[in-house]
Amino acid sequence: MTDTMKALAKMKPEIGLELIDAPIPEAGPEDVLIRVHRTAVCGTDIHIWNWDEWSQKNVPTPMITGHEFSGEIVAIGKDVNRPLKIGQRVSAEGHVIDLNSEAARAGHFHLDPHTRGIGVNRQGAFAEFVVAPAFNVIELPDDVSDEIASMLDPFGNAVHTAQQFDLLGEDVLVTGAGPIGIMAAAVARHAGARTVVLTDINDYRLDLGNKVAPGVRTVNTSREDLRDVMKELGLKVGFDVALEMSGSPIAFKQCVDTLIMGGGMAMLGIPSKPMETDWGTIILKALTIKGVYGREMFTTWRKMLGLLKAGLDLEPLITHRMGYSQYRDGFEAMKSGQSGKVVLNWQDAA
Repeated sequence: MTDTMKALAKMKPEIGLELIDAPIPEAGPEDVLIRVHRTAVCGTDIHIWNWDEWSQKNVPTPMITGHEFSGEIVAIGKDVNRPLKIGQRVSAEGHVIDLNSEAARAGHFHLDPHTRGIGVNRQGAFAEFVVAPAFNVIELPDDVSDEIASMLDPFGNAVHTAQQFDLLGEDVLVTGAGPIGIMAAAVARHAGARTVVLTDINDYRLDLGNKVAPGVRTVNTSREDLRDVMKELGLKVGFDVALEMSGSPIAFKQCVDTLIMGGGMAMLGIPSKPMETDWGTIILKALTIKGVYGREMFTTWRKMLGLLKAGLDLEPLITHRMGYSQYRDGFEAMKSGQSGKVVLNWQDAA
């Protein structure tokens, strides 16, 4: 094994990423070194590419980016006491936490306020090798492919959002048909929701939603009135649960307006700027709103692997596969809105 590797990095505080030669990182005593097989491009990666206000505040340079990945263990730190093996196929939870924080000591690992993100403020996985704490490593079943495994991080966002409220037999609204919104709609169907409606204004993404989550009623709200769709589906009062995945103020208002009295809304989408809302309606309808961050460590991972085992098929969500040297094309596809998940192959540059 040579001393250097190929990696995608934010080298300067400007738009874009560069393909560089970087030193192969060394695993610390409680870490593992992972040879990366596949990575998926995430919305966070697009923020970093665009070098927007959030990225400027949170991402130091130089920084190897990327946090959605799969691979195999090639080195194990001397103090690792988990039964991990060289050659074992793995992914990893991208939130690296302080195990001595009050949240972690209470068992709420995902709520640690000092969390550091792989590929955000800790060297990332858009590379031939990445280091992760052994605590964070997720062992992969043989029937989960490298490509699907590279998407487990965002799938976890979808599962964690969907499990905020009981969905069995309920009428569910999912606003925002990005990859995570589509996955959330699929999860709601598998969780036994009576009705699932998925809204967006992007026909490509809505069509993709029909492939990944068959049986979901997709609605382009620029052309169809959501109230008319509710009548068509026999919803006399409103939705029981809303999963807001877009960060759009318009979508948030649709959720508030169409939820039943006492309904629940889980919010994963982050608005690009502060937004006004009608708190009077929220109060008088006795709505419950939950903010959702990341995934539960590690309950959500167990649930998502269980859903895959139970037959939830995410394969149609992958619309672009390419070698890592074609990363510019991959990012352009993501930014165009005419893609599902873009997966980069780190075993093949072409």
